[in-house]
Amino acid sequence: MNNRIREYRARYSLTQEDLAKKVNVRRETIVFLEKNKYNPSLRLAYDIAKVFGSKIEEIFMFDQETD
Repeated sequence: MNNRIREYRARYSLTQEDLAKKVNVRRETIVFLEKNKYNPSLRLAYDIAKVFGSKIEEIFMFDQETD
């Protein structure tokens, strides 16, 4: 899964720490999300989207594998 968290943070002038506090996680969680090393729970994805006033699909892009 890819995401646009870094882009949205820049747009809203938020640091990783700022976003982490708003969604009640540690800053390291935001770091791992931005590096695509961690997939968020549905609740965390929703909370992040809510901070940015966006839909989950606008921030998180699910890679679809073809068989």
